[in-house]
Amino acid sequence: MQEKKQKKIKASGTPAEFGWVLDGVFDDAEGAGRTQAHISVFYKHSPKPNYIDNDMAKMNFGGVEENVVTREEFPVVKALEALKGETIAVLGYGVQGPGQACNLRDNGFHVIVGQRPGKTYEKAVADGWVPGETLFSLEEAAERGTVICMLLSDAAQIQCWPQIKPHLTAGKTLYFSHGFAITWSDRTGIVPPKDIDVILVAPKGSGTSLRTLFVEGRGINSSYAVYQDVSGRALDKTLAIGIGIGSGYLFETTVEREAVSDLTGERGSLMGAIQGLFAAQYEVLREHGHTPSEAFNETVEELTQSLMPLVAQRGMDWMYANCSTTAQRGALDWMGPFHDAVKPVVEKLYDEVKTGREAQRSIDSNSKPDYRVKLEAELKALRESELWQTAVTVRGLRPEGV
Repeated sequence: MQEKKQKKIKASGTPAEFGWVLDGVFDDAEGAGRTQAHISVFYKHSPKPNYIDNDMAKMNFGGVEENVVTREEFPVVKALEALKGETIAVLGYGVQGPGQACNLRDNGFHVIVGQRPGKTYEKAVADGWVPGETLFSLEEAAERGTVICMLLSDAAQIQCWPQIKPHLTAGKTLYFSHGFAITWSDRTGIVPPKDIDVILVAPKGSGTSLRTLFVEGRGINSSYAVYQDVSGRALDKTLAIGIGIGSGYLFETTVEREAVSDLTGERGSLMGAIQGLFAAQYEVLREHGHTPSEAFNETVEELTQSLMPLVAQRGMDWMYANCSTTAQRGALDWMGPFHDAVKPVVEKLYDEVKTGREAQRSIDSNSKPDYRVKLEAELKALRESELWQTAVTVRGLRPEGV
């Protein structure tokens, strides 16, 4: 088991500037750099400092230097000061909403939630948001908030924009966690007013993971961007929310780059391509007489349960250097043909995303009255495929707690 290091916590600033109380220590697993502490802060002065000159770290990524922000440069105490007096209104409690709203609340920010009636509204109530106090309709939350977090789905953002926009008055801040809406504003119709700040923080993972890792005292990395800076403090606000939602570190991007890379990733190696690869290999093994359990174990189970955790910790280069000689030789020989076969597909995918055609397909599909019915039919076919029915049985055979 990896030994964990214990670090003492220090707050930046002096007692003359603010009073602070910190509890305990926090764990920093070697190489992770993701930390979390419970911090109680009360400020004595209202001026909001500008941290732009001091909160960037330069890091080398494969020979390329990038700007990165960690909790070392921008701790939670700085984030709280940067957003002092602000009301953060999280609109949408579906995918990203719960994790971001709860993490911000637990870190001491003033947060309210806007959500339409239904099951998701009830989930918000169950999570401790109080109707009429911290839980409102979308419109009322947008009116009350000074930092408006658009965490509705892309389709819902398009649908609700006419109701939200009138509440985006001068001096407010509009926040996104995905650049879809404003990157393809000619298709979505979402054009922010010119007299507000527009910023983005995009966690590189699900809202569930964001919350789980926060509760565990860890974090998930996020990208950030400033789209429109009217106040001169848009970057401060961006970094403050990024740290406030529990990001382990933040890396710089643009709204357009975030949108294009995100859609490419989802349709590529993160979901679309990986399912395509799973299905292709499983089908070939089954067509040549291998049993469902064998085909599944050699296609999915060994990858997800044994190999990917090691890749996450050590990298694929380490995996290649630490497998059997037979696996090593085969992997080295076959990675080239797979690369050559797949890259043209990824190039085509990227072009479809970059030109906005993929965004238009998504908008068109989501706007059809029968979209949900057709979507459920597609998901049902995937769920009931032999591949994923076999997965249910295999998962049931895992040792307890795995």
